[in-house]
Formats: sequence, structure tokens, C-alpha cells
Amino acid sequence: MKKLEIDQVVVETPTSGSRKGEISAPCTTDRLTESRLPSVIVGRIAAFQESGVPLVDFPGNASGRLVSAQALVPVTAADTGRNVALTFEDSDSSLPIIVGLFQTPTLAPQREVKLDDESLVLSAKKEVVIRCGKASITLTSAGKVLIQGEYLLSRSSGVNKIRGGSIQLN
Repeated sequence: MKKLEIDQVVVETPTSGSRKGEISAPCTTDRLTESRLPSVIVGRIAAFQESGVPLVDFPGNASGRLVSAQALVPVTAADTGRNVALTFEDSDSSLPIIVGLFQTPTLAPQREVKLDDESLVLSAKKEVVIRCGKASITLTSAGKVLIQGEYLLSRSSGVNKIRGGSIQLN
């Protein structure tokens, strides 16, 4: 790998009449005139080798084959088919580097948690579950309150009331 000196950096500057990100020709030193580093391009993870190395395809892939890529971000077989941001080592199209994965926008589930000095409110559309080990309290949208555990204790310094349409003991 050829090391570049600090004065060999490519600098791109917008021209005064540029539009939509158009830039002028890069300003370079005489030592870096043969090639220009490409910008990031959008490619796709097409498959994975048995060793776990991602195989990518991208516009301008002259080889016509999938190309093995290095990755700066974690990629797994579940990412097959996803678009990726690619750049290339030493401007060599046979040496792609995955610098990022395009994210699929998703709507977060509606959750509500409110906490102030007086109360804590947890809200959900279907159910709220509080669990610790073998014990749980479940609140459902149908109005059911389910209390489960190895041992249940109800204490009261006043009246302990049980009310319902019918009450079943054992």
C-alpha cells in the first residue's frame, strides 16, 4: 500500500457557480495526478462466503462477478440484499470497503412512560407486563389483571375487600 504524505491530499472545493453539489476539478499536488479517490457509492450485499466475508455488487463493477468486501460496520447473513455505502481501497474496484448500511425506516411502537414526583404511568395498546423471576403482573387491554407467582400475599391495615360479579375461592 502506497503511503501518502500530507501534501498529497485531494481537496475538492465548490465553484462559485456550482449547483446541486457539483464541484470543480480536484486540486492536487503533482505527486497525486494518476487517480482520484472515488466518492462513496451505493452497492448491495448479494451473498456471504462460508467464511462470513460479504460479497457485494455495485454500479461500475466491470468484473461482472460478486466482489468480496471488507466492512467497517458489523454485517451478518441477515443483511443479504441490503444496500450499503461502499468506498474502495486505493481506488481499486476489486477492493471494496463497506462503510455503512442503509437503514430501513420503521415506525416505533407507540409507548408511553410518564414519570414525575407524584406518579408513574406506563401505557401500551395491548398489554403491560411487569415481571421479576417467577412473578408477574399483566394488565390487558380487555381489562384483565393477571397476578401470578409462587406465593401471593395480600395485607391490609384496614378492610381487605374482594369485589366482583362472582368470587371463586379454590
